[in-house]
Amino acid sequence: MIQEIELATESQNEILPAVSLGTILIIEDDPRMQKVLHRIFTEERYTAVVAGDGQTGLDLFRREQPLAVVLDLILPNISGRELCQTFKSLSAETPIVVLSAITEVADKVLLLELGADDYVTKPFSPRELTARVQAAIRRQRKPAPPTIYRFADCEVDFKKMTVRRGGRSVVLTAHEFKLLKFFTENAERVLTRDVLLNEVWGYNFYPTTRTVDNQILKLRQKLEPDPADPKHLLTIYGAGYKFVP
Repeated sequence: MIQEIELATESQNEILPAVSLGTILIIEDDPRMQKVLHRIFTEERYTAVVAGDGQTGLDLFRREQPLAVVLDLILPNISGRELCQTFKSLSAETPIVVLSAITEVADKVLLLELGADDYVTKPFSPRELTARVQAAIRRQRKPAPPTIYRFADCEVDFKKMTVRRGGRSVVLTAHEFKLLKFFTENAERVLTRDVLLNEVWGYNFYPTTRTVDNQILKLRQKLEPDPADPKHLLTIYGAGYKFVP
């Protein structure tokens, strides 16, 4: 499959762009795949920097402050899972697209809960990969909501990723923050499960829409005075969910 991707990319124009759209950090330990990924993104007018192991990837992330990260899971020194969590703690707004041969649903769910923005399985289409990376970048470029968001007795600081309810700290996962942020950006709007999966999880197709239901249940347990009778994260039967401040 790598040979097919190489042939497809080598058939395109070799001229590098005069102006870069930004830096894409590629963390991949396979030298042939490194070459393929570097070519794919430079031909899309990005500056591609490559790391072959986890520690180098972390060093480059800190130094380059990339526009987005393409991350393999199986890496020397520091695993992709650990890197994903570390990157999001350093810069929650930087999109991370995981690229791996691992296809188990549990791994996908874990990575999304750690903060990954999307997941592409090897073997992959260069067009699909660049489309997913660009979509993740566009989502992050949406106008930012106010840093502090308040509703009822809750105070959410999206920049610091902290929540207080009734003056007490509440712990949310990185993905729960992402879901809550999307709800606050679309207050009073009915959101279908498919919209939430696509816009928050980054998947057009996902194993089960129960994933959305479970995440909202967790948010209700943490933020609603009475999770069994929610006042803010409402179920609109036959349609989806609606956030009411």
